[in-house]
Amino acid sequence: MQIGVETARSVENKRIFVVVDDEIVRAALQFMLHDENETHELATLDQAYEKACEWRPDLILLGQDIVEQQGADVLGDIKDKVPGAQVVLIAESADNPTAKATLDAGAAGIIPKPLTIEGVRFKVDVVLGRRELPMVPLDLLK
Repeated sequence: MQIGVETARSVENKRIFVVVDDEIVRAALQFMLHDENETHELATLDQAYEKACEWRPDLILLGQDIVEQQGADVLGDIKDKVPGAQVVLIAESADNPTAKATLDAGAAGIIPKPLTIEGVRFKVDVVLGRRELPMVPLDLLK
């Protein structure tokens, strides 16, 4: 069943790897994204690297738990082994130290929990260049 899917996106071939330790979070993200993207669930980065040899992803959704286990330098490894793929962190919150370190190491963004279909799809679309962030007029910021 496709929920709120634009026809052009459902036939566009964007490949996403969801690399998260938690099986439930992986399944939820795969469900949220599979209508508009070719989405693959993987439990480890080693599985992602192996699969990337045949099928290069456009985007890797990376679990905070993996960054905490391997350190923020893991983003450099990902860029070396899967060139061209953007990385977005799935984080407990946008302002935790791991999220900030991951952004500093080159992540394209953060998707904080709780995960929602609209929030996840919006962030993925922005990172994949399908959508632009809305502009806020400067006079409204006063």
